[in-house]
Amino acid sequence: MSTDYTSAEMMTVTAARALENGMTCFVGIGLPSEAANLARLTHAPDVVLIYESGTLQTMPEVLPLSIGDGELCESALTTVSVPEMFRYWLQGGHVSVGFLGTAQIDRFANLNTTLIGDYAAPKVRLPGGGGAPEIATCAGEVFVTLKHSKRTFVKDVDFVTTLGFGRDGKGRDGVPNIGKGPTRVITDLCMMRPDPDTKELTVTSLHPGVTKEDVIEATGWEIRFTDALETTPEPYARELEVLRELKERTARHHAGEAPGERS
Repeated sequence: MSTDYTSAEMMTVTAARALENGMTCFVGIGLPSEAANLARLTHAPDVVLIYESGTLQTMPEVLPLSIGDGELCESALTTVSVPEMFRYWLQGGHVSVGFLGTAQIDRFANLNTTLIGDYAAPKVRLPGGGGAPEIATCAGEVFVTLKHSKRTFVKDVDFVTTLGFGRDGKGRDGVPNIGKGPTRVITDLCMMRPDPDTKELTVTSLHPGVTKEDVIEATGWEIRFTDALETTPEPYARELEVLRELKERTARHHAGEAPGERS
């Protein structure tokens, strides 16, 4: 184990560990992509990463800036059309897990990437749902990763872009051919899982050095903690080494440096 790491690295390593070798993962850009590729480069070399642009079994050397980044297509086993990606692979039940980020998340794990404020007169317009609503509906389960603050963890999202468990925790009840929904939410403070009965997010693990009070202060509702509260295992030195090399390589690439070139 290593004790020399940041809270952001702790979050990424914990999120990466959620992926198991052999899973098929529909990956969102940003933090989910960082975690998924760390998993691929460490404990899960046979994880199959799929991106919304149609790339299958993608193995990027650097983290993509968007789903349209050429690195994804160049490093994929194959690329299919977007309709095939969604109709056959996702809706056909071939995706084990969807890995998503978000701007807002609420107590029932609903995600908002549409707007902040009132729909008729929003304070901020966000990028929108993209493929996330379909991923969250059709994937076997969903992992969500994001930084923890009252700005992002709100009691009720301003707009339900992507279904977690609905406004009352019952949004998936009785719906045929639908996945489990969010099963883990990983932040830079803790890990949460939905309560089996109410579906309200509950803290199951605190990261090393984080207190209950830290989580309470950063959450926009009265957050609950499981009775069997655990401490998240610290990152291994190898995980940190691979993550830092990946991010350094990505920074050099997007800055226009040739492989191996240093300024």
